[in-house]
Amino acid sequence: MAIQATGILLEGCVLSLLAREDAYGYSLTQQMKSTLGVSESTLYPVMRRLQTDDCLTVYDMPHNGRNRRYYKITKRGLARYWECKAAWADFKQRIDTVLSGQNESIIDVEGSLLK
Repeated sequence: MAIQATGILLEGCVLSLLAREDAYGYSLTQQMKSTLGVSESTLYPVMRRLQTDDCLTVYDMPHNGRNRRYYKITKRGLARYWECKAAWADFKQRIDTVLSGQNESIIDVEGSLLK
């Protein structure tokens, strides 16, 4: 079973990578693909949305006779990154509470009370 990363979580991950350093599109998508298993076709719309929201800027740099499009986080993007990080910490804590079963009875697959 795999848990899917979507929406604001993907935005936060892209912004996190770009908060460390600028990256060209292919490099960025490969980092995300190797870590989260997310496809390029999923990430480029996220990157375009972040660009439209003024969270990213783009610039081109020549490389082996071609241009590479680099993505750079903006001040607004850094603010969004910190918002995403805070939202993730809160969400993760809530999920951990539910999955740990703190102060709750647990019922097995057949409906029997385990605790």
